[in-house]
Formats: sequence, C-alpha cells, structure tokens
Amino acid sequence: MYQHLDVQGNPIALPVGKVACIGRNYLDHIEEMKSVVSASPLLFLKPKAALCDMGKPLSIPTDQGECHNELEVAVLLKHAVSKATEDEVLAAIWGIGLGLDLTLRDVQRELKAQGQPWERAKSFDLSCPVSGFVPIDSITDLQDLRFTLSINGEVRQSGHTAMMLHKIVPLIAHMSQTFTLDAGDIVLTGTPKGVGPLLVGDTIEATLHDKITVNTKVVR
Repeated sequence: MYQHLDVQGNPIALPVGKVACIGRNYLDHIEEMKSVVSASPLLFLKPKAALCDMGKPLSIPTDQGECHNELEVAVLLKHAVSKATEDEVLAAIWGIGLGLDLTLRDVQRELKAQGQPWERAKSFDLSCPVSGFVPIDSITDLQDLRFTLSINGEVRQSGHTAMMLHKIVPLIAHMSQTFTLDAGDIVLTGTPKGVGPLLVGDTIEATLHDKITVNTKVVR
C-alpha cells in the first residue's frame, strides 16, 4: 500500500490521491517523439492505484510491448486548490520529489493512431513510482532544479526545470481552473528527452539536484 514519505522515509500525514500530469512540457522530448507543441497544456490523470514507492523494486508489464521511463519532478500538495491563483498554489505545496511516468509506448502508439485517449498506456497499476519528498521550504527556486535518470550506470535522461514550456506554479494554477486538486494529490510536471525501454534486471538511479537520490531495479 503506497504512503507519501519524506526523504528520510517518514510518513507524511496526507491522504493518497490522484496524479495530475502534463505531456509535452519539454521541447527536446517533443522533438524526440516527433510531436508538436500543444496550444495549451496537455493534461491527463493517473489514479491513486498507479502510485508506488520508487525505492522498492519496480514491477513493469512485460506482455504489452515496451515500457518506457519518463522521469519528472513531482509536486505534493498539502491543501486543495480550485481555480487557484499562483500565490494560492505556492501556499498549497508540501514538497518536491521525483516521479516516473511509466508508459506502455506500443500501446500508446496504437491508441494515438485510433484517436483514443492514453489511459491504457499511462494509468495502469504501479505506473507512477515516486520518491520521498523534500519540504518546499528547502527549495530555493522551483525553476532551477536539475534531475537525472541513469540506467545500468549510464545517464539516459537529464533535465532542468528552467527548460519547461509551462512553469510549475502557473501549470498547477492552470490545472486547477479545470479540476480541483486535493490535499495529497501529486502533480507530475513533464519529462525531458531520453525516454526509452526499461528491461527486467535494469538498475536505476534517479537524482534531484542535491536533494534526492533513489536507487532501485526493474523486476517482473
């Protein structure tokens, strides 16, 4: 059963909610996917059943084609926000962590070709491993966070929040204009280039600036 944790592994007294995500928020990822910049933020949701602890072995589907990594900065909310201002969003953030938006890429391609939504590719159980969270007051600048994902000792993704098309606080305010974000919800803020298939047996290291390091592995 997933529980929000801080970086020391202590439980955070917040309910477990949904995960609100944005697609196409880094130009280099848009280019590698041969996609286009969206006129407005491309939003989708993952249910709470998608959440799991990134620090524990990651179980991925092995019978639905490739399962790709997408490392992202994750934002944990401590208060609900609805039609919020940017100041209200800042006041609602508990802290910052890392999340993997695991994606069944072959399934996603088929769904796109049929003009169907992405949930089967993005929202399956355990599709959102997350790290522990650091409190927001330990973050100097949300738009100056660097994060990396290494697979088997080789860097696959390297991102910098300064390169986001939609910045973190305005993005969450925008989301809240359409649907309420609740206490205990997590917002994933987009992935940079370097997505690729994960294989059973892979070792993973995910880092956020000098704040978070998670080591884990992929299992069936």
